[in-house]
Amino acid sequence: MERKAYKQLLEWKNNPRHKPLIVNGARQVGKTWLLKYFGEKEYKNVAYINCDKSIQMKAIFEDGYDIPRIIRNISAMTNVDIRPHETLIILDEIQSIPKGLPALKYFCEDAPEYDVAVAGSLLGIQLHRGESFPVGKVDMLKLFPLTFGEFLMAKGENIKKEALDNQDYESIDAIAPLYVDLLRQYYFTGGMPAAVSAFIEGQPLSAIRQIQQGILSDYQRDFSKHAPGNEVPRINLVWNSIPSQLGKENRKFIYGLLKKGARAKDYELAIQWLVDCGLVYKIPRVSKVAMPLRFYEDFSAFKLFTLDVGLFGAMVNAPANEILIGSDIFSEYKGTFTELYVLQQMETINDLDIYYYSTEDSRTEIDFVVQHEGKVTPIEVKAEENLRAKSLRQIVTNNPSLHGLRFSMSNYRHEDWLDNVPLYGVEARFIGKKPNC
Repeated sequence: MERKAYKQLLEWKNNPRHKPLIVNGARQVGKTWLLKYFGEKEYKNVAYINCDKSIQMKAIFEDGYDIPRIIRNISAMTNVDIRPHETLIILDEIQSIPKGLPALKYFCEDAPEYDVAVAGSLLGIQLHRGESFPVGKVDMLKLFPLTFGEFLMAKGENIKKEALDNQDYESIDAIAPLYVDLLRQYYFTGGMPAAVSAFIEGQPLSAIRQIQQGILSDYQRDFSKHAPGNEVPRINLVWNSIPSQLGKENRKFIYGLLKKGARAKDYELAIQWLVDCGLVYKIPRVSKVAMPLRFYEDFSAFKLFTLDVGLFGAMVNAPANEILIGSDIFSEYKGTFTELYVLQQMETINDLDIYYYSTEDSRTEIDFVVQHEGKVTPIEVKAEENLRAKSLRQIVTNNPSLHGLRFSMSNYRHEDWLDNVPLYGVEARFIGKKPNC
């Protein structure tokens, strides 16, 4: 299946000054598959090693950072003749080797002619700790679950994807029900590659749910296997509380929902562990909708979302028929599916800072506030065609330099204070062409 990260990999390969590449992202978002596929397409050969399953690799790095020796050993282990610029060296699960990441510094300094890419399911934790991290000696790429646009390409709906990219809303509005049906399918499958592939192959819906439940089980096994022992119960509490946290009207994370008397200092590390693993998105509050948003960040208030709308559906055991054909899916669960879907698309956009806004008394609240390309945009998410936007209107009225954005089930329209974009056009709004209407 096509991934937009492929273009980023090409840009990395074609940059004459590229450094060793770290591909980061949650477990099972497709990091290994993408690197192998890219290597097969763009190089003469690929030298792939799963470091977690190779005792030899651990020994190789323990013996020091003599890069010619390391390359010879990798060549012997993979039976691949490693040549500069012709071979892609892939070191998977690199975090399982303590000296694996530090070695990238020496690849960069002593052997820049070799193309090296590394990946790992829990790399985010090691990167956050900063233990011997090769600062300035690596390039970074973060991989997410498939976006709605990538889902369309996986289904062969390239023409519909192109219309969205071009923001050709005259054509899009004419077949809006088809986009809505595809959006329902995406709400069910989400963007985890295994679930999308099974859906496209025509496997039963129950099989898709089993795949999603299996991924969720793998995540929880990682908690016990890799997290500090004293943090595991707290991580589980935070993770399992997310559906009820998002079920509230304002979705603000409340420690008291975890257990009576729970305090922030007791769960900060657990939340950070989930964020570093890429399993949750943490969206902070800002106290003012103005540039730069980071000046107004409130560290004590935030929302937590799971990384994928399909996995969220599996977490809450949402019935497939309600998602695919039910009349209320876009409004059920207090719009949680819709807000998570919008966030999931925005998280993949480069250089997009994402927050939410509320007053201290919560009487005025904006679902998201983003900073992108030198502009601040307040965003309201509507699960249906109900276009009342009292809070958004108030913010724009009080700040005439702002232009509001609303994602809803209504067709595209431009007004002097706001643009309304259909939900299936979220990604294209930020990276597509100017609307053609």
